Amino acid sequence: MRYVVIGTTVSMLGVVVSMLLWGAQQAYFLPGIAGFICLAVSMLLSGALVSGDRMRANFATETTAGRHERHHVMTRALLLAVPNLIVAIIAYTLYS
Repeated sequence: MRYVVIGTTVSMLGVVVSMLLWGAQQAYFLPGIAGFICLAVSMLLSGALVSGDRMRANFATETTAGRHERHHVMTRALLLAVPNLIVAIIAYTLYS
């Protein structure tokens, strides 16, 4: 829940800064960038972008503690990405 609140705060600040820098038509810009960066980090850490043999090799050589930590960071990045993307979509539909 804490990361959702942090993501929402970052997205609201991003909307305000985007509106100050580029106007209301570009209010979605910074929250969209932050959301896509967090989503890309989450996808990389989940292993969604590698082939099956690479995924098997990674799981075979990874410790349980390392896998657990990677899963937590992936989940946190996803929880940060979702509010940013939602606010970016709402700002895009409202101001464009």
